[in-house]
Amino acid sequence: MRLLHTMLRVGNLDKSLDFYCNILGMNLLRQKDYPGGEFTLAFVGYGDESETAVIELTYNWGKDHYDLGDGYGHIALGVDDIYGVCEQIKAKGGTVTREPGPMKHGSTVIAFVQDPDGYKIELIQLGTQGSATEKEKATAAS
Repeated sequence: MRLLHTMLRVGNLDKSLDFYCNILGMNLLRQKDYPGGEFTLAFVGYGDESETAVIELTYNWGKDHYDLGDGYGHIALGVDDIYGVCEQIKAKGGTVTREPGPMKHGSTVIAFVQDPDGYKIELIQLGTQGSATEKEKATAAS
């Protein structure tokens, strides 16, 4: 078995595709309208669906808002330079809701961004590049 995709219902497919593709750098892998059901599916991700899990964006025609509820948490993305990625996201008009830094009760460097529908995406620093320790060393050396 393997994880195939996570589905999110979105209120504006164009805004969501702009966020996931232009701001987060994912690729639109496929998109199809279903006139009989009055919905559109768009699959986005960083790699081919045959090799990696992707996100399915579901737009139900005429529905522009969803209550997220209190059961949903977030999607997590691993990044090589969390500080640089957050700056790029802000420069492209994205919203960083938690600036990069160590998580509470731990040392993993994380940040949170929010998509146009209010879904949270956690960014997690991979390796040591861009970690708080490396960032502090770079600042101290300058």
